[in-house]
Amino acid sequence: MLEALICPRTQTTLSYDAERQELVSKAAGLAYPIRNGIPVMLVDEARRLD
Repeated sequence: MLEALICPRTQTTLSYDAERQELVSKAAGLAYPIRNGIPVMLVDEARRLD
């Protein structure tokens, strides 16, 4: 399923961070949370990468 998801801001692919339960967009510098097994693909809910 990961291959079907793209970053809503940059339209680029995402990588999965199993430890933090996030989908990471390196292009946007954002990490989208996965809550209860469901990716939350909202820019407002994403965490900025340091």
